[in-house]
Amino acid sequence: MHTEHLQNVRPTWVAFGWFLSAAATALAIFALIGIGVLRPDPEGGSGGWMLLAFAAGFFLGGWFTGARAGAAPILHAVGIGLFSLVVWLLVNLVFGSTTGAAEWRSMPATLTAGLLLLQMVAAALGARLGSREARVAAR
Repeated sequence: MHTEHLQNVRPTWVAFGWFLSAAATALAIFALIGIGVLRPDPEGGSGGWMLLAFAAGFFLGGWFTGARAGAAPILHAVGIGLFSLVVWLLVNLVFGSTTGAAEWRSMPATLTAGLLLLQMVAAALGARLGSREARVAAR
């Protein structure tokens, strides 16, 4: 049964999946810093490990969302990736421009697009696996 329809997308699961993904990514980064693989300074230089942390975190968030929502795993994953843009906009509007604090402008557009694509692909793989496992368990 093909479930990829917009009416099957639950915005609450998209938001929860993003928050879970962000938390898992942060936990992975803190663990990598704790074991000494990454340095705590922003110029740590271990981009591969950071990408692995992002991929693992968003895979986990996608898996949980796919398992709980059960339908439209790819659309939920795309929603999780796009929710990053919503969070970026809100953080800049609330904390950036109004308070004069540092804004997220220093990241190149290609890196931003690559990270968004990585988030969506990792979440899609996780959501697809989670959705499939939920269907098998329901039988």
